[in-house]
Amino acid sequence: MKMAAQGIPSTLPKGAPPVRHYLQFSDLNADEYAYLLERAAFIKAKFKTFTRHQPLVDRTLAMIFEKASTRTRVSFEAGMYQLGGSVVHLTTGDSQLGRAEPIEDSARVISRMADLVMIRTYEQTKIERFAEYSRVPVINGLTNEFHPCQILADIFTFIEHRGSIQGKTVAWVGDGNNMANTWLQAAELLDFKVNVSTPSGYEVDEKIASITGKISQRHFQTYSNPMDACRGADLVTTDVWTSMGFEAENEVRKQAFAAWRVSANMMAVAQANALFMHCLPAHRGEEVDADVIDGEQSVVWDEAENRMHVQKALMEFLLLGRLS
Repeated sequence: MKMAAQGIPSTLPKGAPPVRHYLQFSDLNADEYAYLLERAAFIKAKFKTFTRHQPLVDRTLAMIFEKASTRTRVSFEAGMYQLGGSVVHLTTGDSQLGRAEPIEDSARVISRMADLVMIRTYEQTKIERFAEYSRVPVINGLTNEFHPCQILADIFTFIEHRGSIQGKTVAWVGDGNNMANTWLQAAELLDFKVNVSTPSGYEVDEKIASITGKISQRHFQTYSNPMDACRGADLVTTDVWTSMGFEAENEVRKQAFAAWRVSANMMAVAQANALFMHCLPAHRGEEVDADVIDGEQSVVWDEAENRMHVQKALMEFLLLGRLS
């Protein structure tokens, strides 16, 4: 109370915009995504022409990693510096996050010292608990259940190469994991269809993936044969067979997923101009053949770069709102 009386606020400033978090794809609406995707194109154009764009000067991003990362760390860190801000990098090994401090207490402390927090962790409940007690926006850099920044980058990449994704068909081949869940949320919000083919026992959990609890066939169709899922698709995409945290299942998964390797034959039954995407890292000869990921239809390197551009747009939006 003494500090407040001396003019030092003990709470958030009056009139401050409400804190928005980005914990799953459904946290924004279609209109907000239209703005973000347009803004990402604007920011990317600035980057490509070496034009300074630094609306986040004196702002700090805290990055918290419980899962290892290459693309997430580089894209967020480089992106924040390019926006004029600074970055604090934390792992569970060099902070109290890896010891006995409750997540709620870490959130209370870190969010008083940083303007934005990105977390890459395991259970979605962890990031939700952190966000509940955070005074600043929290971004999901990946959890077991969702990977919204990656799908935002994938959609932006599709638009760059083929125009609007509305009404198009995405074929998901492989594990019904966090990527598949997020693709299905995106399909409901942005009005496109996802054909999903997974081995038995690795299906998508609709209760997790769906925004409303049930996904209509207009946006979601399952196929036991991956060739059927790819037939007529505008985009074919996949992920590793064994995600982080499931390494003990690696050999079992290799056997179960053997028929779910994206091949030239699968690409051949898709649309003639279909794209191939992969969130990386990729294992050639496992979830995708080398001639596909390194072929002419692959846009994985644009996709990887675009993580940085869409995340820059996202961080700007969460901190500053819409800019003209």
